[in-house]
Amino acid sequence: MAEAEEDDRKPQSDEARSAFAPVGGVEAPGVPEEEHPTSEFTIPEGLQIPPAPADEQESSAFTPPVTYEATRAAVTFTPPEGIPIVRLTKDVPWQDRMRTMLRTPVADRPAPEATQRPEEEGPAVPRVLDLTLRIGELLLAGGEGAEDVEAAMFAVCRSYGLDRCEPTVTFTLISISYQPSLVDDPVTASRTVRRRGTDYTRLGAVFRLVHDISDEDVDVTLEEAYRRLAAIRRNRHPYPGWALTAAAGLLSGSASVLVGGNAAVFVAAAIGAMLGDRFAWLLAGRGMPEFYQFVVAAMPPAAVGVAMSLWDLPGVRASAVITGGLFALIPGRALVAGVQDGLTGYYITAAARLLEVAYLVVGIVCGVLMVLYLGVVLDAGLNPETEIHSPNRPVIQILVSMSLSLAFAILLQQERSTVLLVTLNGGVAWVIYGAIAPAGGYSPVAATALAAGLVGLFGQLLSRYRFASALPFVTAAIGPLLPGSATYFGLLEIARNDLNAGLASLSKAAALALAIAIGVNLGSEMARLFIKVPGQEDPTGRRAAKRTRGF
Repeated sequence: MAEAEEDDRKPQSDEARSAFAPVGGVEAPGVPEEEHPTSEFTIPEGLQIPPAPADEQESSAFTPPVTYEATRAAVTFTPPEGIPIVRLTKDVPWQDRMRTMLRTPVADRPAPEATQRPEEEGPAVPRVLDLTLRIGELLLAGGEGAEDVEAAMFAVCRSYGLDRCEPTVTFTLISISYQPSLVDDPVTASRTVRRRGTDYTRLGAVFRLVHDISDEDVDVTLEEAYRRLAAIRRNRHPYPGWALTAAAGLLSGSASVLVGGNAAVFVAAAIGAMLGDRFAWLLAGRGMPEFYQFVVAAMPPAAVGVAMSLWDLPGVRASAVITGGLFALIPGRALVAGVQDGLTGYYITAAARLLEVAYLVVGIVCGVLMVLYLGVVLDAGLNPETEIHSPNRPVIQILVSMSLSLAFAILLQQERSTVLLVTLNGGVAWVIYGAIAPAGGYSPVAATALAAGLVGLFGQLLSRYRFASALPFVTAAIGPLLPGSATYFGLLEIARNDLNAGLASLSKAAALALAIAIGVNLGSEMARLFIKVPGQEDPTGRRAAKRTRGF
């Protein structure tokens, strides 16, 4: 113990001292009072705060203050009852439900209602997006409108549980973007449509696939959807090549009789159209663009008409033969799709489609004009003053209009179950047109627009009943309304160096074509506007953009 006390009394070495120890002879400062951290928002001493009333309740930041008066409130754009909620019902066709979703802002869209059971680890995002793009590619390549393609893509994504998806469709490019959450990077995929072909049977099969995917009572896994999609791609066309060539001849012959021809004219127009179809197939097999195919396809009907005019056969109208050939070539399907895209707000796609129509029409003009110039040089007796005045043959005209629609449906590769319906729809279109224009004496443009509007209305009703696309029920039915005679006489006037009269006739043909396209679209929209949707009482459920006076 003594040794320990001696060690404690020993002076400490310099190494044991702290750097902060007071130096010898310097008095250490006193211990400061306890400090408290303060804030610039600290209430100063002496300030008296009145206590809060006991009956005051906690309120939201959006609760109007006590001094608020509704009579002095500022004008707002939100209605007093609030923003209407989008209500979707299962009884509504998926096309209408998805159009409602597409026209609704992203922030106002309801949560997705997955109709298909997702996988245990969640939806396979890359596979769902790839399946969506493949379905959109088939629809766009088949001639479907941009809005319907986006609706189908949106339906597939939401059915498999992918929310916040944004499909985008242009003329040749389709893409879709999916954002998992507000903090995750979006996933974007795209696909290019390299080749387009008309096959409404394949189009109907794709629509049935989308309908089954959107139906909660039908279980369609991703593997099953891929299998059905591959089967749709592998399926052959429902009609052989010789049937398509015969349908082209039937279409041209029926059109020639529709504008006043007889049996001889029917045969001549059919032969010319079939020759043009075979020549076009030959060029297509060699990889020639569609422009040159239309140039070659337009030449045989015109050549047959000029030959019959040179032979001066009694009772045979060369103008009816050439007009019938033009009916088989006018791109009515692309024209209707282009105008429909423009009216629904897809202006880039509409401009591209209409430009395609313009190129094809120029090809037809070039092919017919070359033959007509030759006929004028040979003094074939092509006289534009002998305009087509169809005799009063209502029964024959109704029958040939129905056969024209039948041939058009076969050329469009429609399903056999839809051919009869579209044939009857074409007969109704000609009855309405004939009752207004030839019999009533009214404007052909107005009569064409009204007849096309009824065709679009009936086609939309049939598509809603069958949960299918409206194109198979509409496109072939507008065949009897195509402006074949106005196009022919315009080209003939140009061939005779009368540009003013030729351009006037071609302008009339363009007006008739636009009347057809606008009428079809208006009829479809009228069906959606006035048909009461089960379970949807809010008339604003299918909103569109509101813009007036151009701004």
